[in-house]
Formats: sequence, structure tokens, C-alpha cells
Amino acid sequence: MSVVDAQALLRGSRIIPVYTPGSVDEAVAVAQALLRGGIDAIEVTLRTPVALDAIAAVAAQVPGMKVGAGTVLDAAQMRQVQRAGASFAVSPGSSPQLLAAARDESMAYLPGVATGSEVMAAMAAGFDLLKLFPAQAINALALLAAWRGPFAQVRFCPTGGIDAARAAEYLRQPNVACLGGSWLTPADALAQGDWERVETLAREAAALSIV
Repeated sequence: MSVVDAQALLRGSRIIPVYTPGSVDEAVAVAQALLRGGIDAIEVTLRTPVALDAIAAVAAQVPGMKVGAGTVLDAAQMRQVQRAGASFAVSPGSSPQLLAAARDESMAYLPGVATGSEVMAAMAAGFDLLKLFPAQAINALALLAAWRGPFAQVRFCPTGGIDAARAAEYLRQPNVACLGGSWLTPADALAQGDWERVETLAREAAALSIV
């Protein structure tokens, strides 16, 4: 199997909300609100028991939304999210087993990296869109600047600690294809079912991403 081109899949999707589902119905409502606001990709994390069902429901019920699975930690989960209908997978790190599983499952995959050696390992396996995590904790803006020379062909999706105030600076970096953030799905809005607020945050983020 060959590596699926994640850059092509996510082209134009510059901000990817990172969302942990509380229920299947909530996930569908969140995805619909984001799409109405102009955001067409979402990373649904595998951190709750309903995550796989949420991915399946969004994939089936929200046409136009690119549904990704986050916090994919092993090859078994890679297979599960592919069968649930996810179009891409994201990990906080990576391993040879995960890189191989993404190829075997023909899954667009963003391996997590935080060091040059991890970037090189992902490149050697054929991946060129990488999750840079945890972005704020590792001073990702400085890393992005330092890596533009040696890793000129690689693009990054910084995630971790990024909010609306920081997003524009990340998006201005020439080697940033997209970024991930949880600020578009705040816990209080989810608890209140305030989908209008989620849509407003998405609209603001969609405007911000035009840089």
C-alpha cells in the first residue's frame, strides 16, 4: 500500500477543531455548527467511549465535513477508525507500527513529532504532513523557523495550547499547512448545547485562516 496524501486531503482546511465527544448527537450537532461556520474538517479524539460511534455518525450525517480521528495510539485503533469512516488519523506521537498501519489501511495520517529525529523517521516512511505537538509547550514557532531549511518539503499541523489569539502567527509560517485547536468547541458551549456559539467561533476562525 502507498501513503495517502494528507496534504491533498486537507488542502484548504487550515484550522482543524480538536473535539472530544460527549455523545453521538452532540458530535453531529458540533460538526454541523462548524460546517455552517465555514470549517470543513474536525479531529474527533478517541478519549471517550462514544468516540468511534461519533466518528461514524458525523461521517454519515454531515456531508462535506472531513472527519478525522485523534489520539490514535496503536495499529488496532488505526483499523477501528478507518472502519468507522474517518478520512484521516492523527497521533500525539508515532511509532513504526502506526506508520505501517496507516499505509496498510490506506489512511491519511498525521504522525506526531516534536524532534528532528521524529521528523526524519516520518519522512523516511513517506509522510510529509506532520502534527507538531505539544506546540506551545515546545516553543513550536521557533522549531518551525529552524526546520524550514533542513525539512523544506515537510508541512506541519501544530496542535497543543494554540488559541484564537495565537493562531494567526502560526498560520503565517510558510511550513504550516494547518493547525489544530480546541477553542472552537469550549466545554461550556457544549454543556449548554450552544451550537450558535460554536458556529460563531468557527466563522471567526475561518476568517482568521485566510492569511
